[in-house]
Amino acid sequence: MSKIVVVGSLHYDIMLDAPHRPEKGETVMGTACRYKFGGKGGNQALAAARAGAEVYFIGAVGADEPGRFLLSALQAGGVNIDGVQMVDGIASGMSVAISDAEGDYGAVVVSGANQHIAPDALRGEPLWRDAAMLILQNEIAAETTLLAATAAQARGIPVCINAAPARELEPALITCIDLLVVNAVEARDMCGVTVEDLASARVAAETLAQRFRQVVITAGEHGVAFCQQGAAALSQPAEKIRLVSTHGAGDCFTGVLCHALAAQQSLASAVRLANAAAAKHVSGG
Repeated sequence: MSKIVVVGSLHYDIMLDAPHRPEKGETVMGTACRYKFGGKGGNQALAAARAGAEVYFIGAVGADEPGRFLLSALQAGGVNIDGVQMVDGIASGMSVAISDAEGDYGAVVVSGANQHIAPDALRGEPLWRDAAMLILQNEIAAETTLLAATAAQARGIPVCINAAPARELEPALITCIDLLVVNAVEARDMCGVTVEDLASARVAAETLAQRFRQVVITAGEHGVAFCQQGAAALSQPAEKIRLVSTHGAGDCFTGVLCHALAAQQSLASAVRLANAAAAKHVSGG
């Protein structure tokens, strides 16, 4: 069983269904409300664990009911939570997401305790022993992300970053990254190439591969493009499915992708497995 360390965010998600997402100043009457486990880090950890990885999570929650809910969900999913701190006086991270009638969504995130991950949680040797991959995102403090990446690099552990939401990455962090995973919007923001089909996704992947060793771009209904530095980009079309909701699809993809790579699958094979898992996820499977 491959061991994966995830350092990232945990959010208590409030999910709303509505006929469409509100415009500025508009009130929309919704049709349903659900409360769910979330946060890109948490979702990716659970996806990797479901795929068969041994997953250790480093993060922080508030000493509140949402925090206890988040920890319970991680444990139930088979994720080790020894490195998750409960922070007094700061609320757990949360988000409100609105899914429209077409299955697309928009969200507002409040980080809360996610910005207070203790650096000491990243320094213990037992955490890194036998680790085959580190997964990062952009929903926690940049200094924590860099600390985790440098700790992994120093031990020869491959580092994957799902650079979402998009932001400028520090040069010191870029030198640690073995795999960059982004969606079409994030790819455009990072390299200036508009991704509107698989051909443009391959161009964006090759452009980003000038800075990163391996690049994977998820292009929604078009599919996935991927590239290894110094090689031509390849792509795989999206599977034909009945769309229920795109919420969490990218996190499912990233978790399964990293589990496959940690288990010594090739990048192409890992992308194929992750693509299939994400298709099942968005179709409600």
